[in-house]
Amino acid sequence: MGDIHLINARILAACLAAALLVTGCATTAAEGPKITRPKLDPKADANPFPSTYKPFANSPTAFVGATIFTGTGDKIENGTLLIKDGKIEAVGANVAVPAGYTTINAKGKYVTPGIIDAHSHLGVYAQPGGQALSDGNEAVSPNTAEVWAEHSVWPQDEAFNAVRRGGVTSLLILPGSANLFGGRSVTLKNVPARTMQAMKFPDAPYGLKMACGENPKRVYGTKNQPPATRMGNVAGYRKAWLEASKYAMKWDGYYAADSKGEAPDRDLKLDTLAGVLNGEILVQNHCYRADEMAIMIDIAKEFGYKISAFHHGSEAYKVADLLAKEDICVATWAGWWGFKMESIDGIEANAALVHAAGGCAVIHSDDAILSQRLNQEAAAALAAGRRQGLKISDAEAIKWITANPAKMMGIADKTGSLEAGKMADVVLWNANPLSIYAKTEKVFVDGALMYDRNDKNYQPKSDFMLGQPKGGE
Repeated sequence: MGDIHLINARILAACLAAALLVTGCATTAAEGPKITRPKLDPKADANPFPSTYKPFANSPTAFVGATIFTGTGDKIENGTLLIKDGKIEAVGANVAVPAGYTTINAKGKYVTPGIIDAHSHLGVYAQPGGQALSDGNEAVSPNTAEVWAEHSVWPQDEAFNAVRRGGVTSLLILPGSANLFGGRSVTLKNVPARTMQAMKFPDAPYGLKMACGENPKRVYGTKNQPPATRMGNVAGYRKAWLEASKYAMKWDGYYAADSKGEAPDRDLKLDTLAGVLNGEILVQNHCYRADEMAIMIDIAKEFGYKISAFHHGSEAYKVADLLAKEDICVATWAGWWGFKMESIDGIEANAALVHAAGGCAVIHSDDAILSQRLNQEAAAALAAGRRQGLKISDAEAIKWITANPAKMMGIADKTGSLEAGKMADVVLWNANPLSIYAKTEKVFVDGALMYDRNDKNYQPKSDFMLGQPKGGE
């Protein structure tokens, strides 16, 4: 290598010397080759960490005789579901099974779309817990929009396997909520993989994690820097959006001029915020109190972006009509309340009341344990709503953990319901999934069997778990 560098240096020196006398070794700027540097243009290299996900091997499969919750609000008794080439082929009560299909006798059992956890920190707060694997909060500044959760995802987190056993086939992985702007989220397919890219959901839009309320003012107020109050939070959002608006306008002007002239200086933080303003990145907003949700909606209107969902949203039921009007989903729990002041008015019927107001209710986890039983959390929210007199069917409530999270994550055209042409993300249950006694029997991702309760060949373990003592489920 040293000889090669020496030869190159001699050639360069000779060419430069000759350039003083002749033009043979050099070219003028006008004649020289056009140099493109895509990394300096956010549009030219918008996806620098592309998905390498490929569906696992699958075969045509028929589920026959099942009670099917389609995720569209429909319930089909004694139904048949056909999957082929990784897609939903047909679903209905009178669907013939073509020759060559593997038939699963699902009589007395239930079939649903794969569960989608719309608020997860798997991989970024990986198991086993500890500082070495605590990679979800870049809590060094109120605005860290430049960080991407996918760069912290550890595919060997055994929790991915654990939640798959609970029926979870897709997840939205978010940064933590210490910051006003915490960074980008990433959507994953829940499959065993060696790399994050091999789990990355193809063509899913990015999200921006924002947080209001107690967390940012607590984290930074104790560091003697803003924000230290809720009004400081709001000032921080507005200041950031003003800066991002100017940045977006500079790039818009550059593109309008057909990329002539000098490109603006690129800023990774502002790339993300400008992506929100351009409608390319979805806002996933941690927010508990009703009054703060209303303020965040006004900020979004001021700067021309849309909030996809409020996460946690303990007081969403207080402004359920406003959220329905603005078409903002609410990702929440049934049982989590009172663990800090802003969650003190959380109630079990929150999701049911949002649904009854015509809104988009979602049951999420924010926890590696709860993610394993999102069906039970949905059942608790449904039961609480029914105790308040709300008439919500099981088939409608299933949407809270399937179709609605797909909507708020921008992937409803691909998954979340059992409709022809969508991904064959499917769960077979031994009982009604809204029963505490229900267990998953089989879990399919893109038509491939990824978990079978009765076959150890389909019970993946992380490399990290190899050699560990055997534990129960």
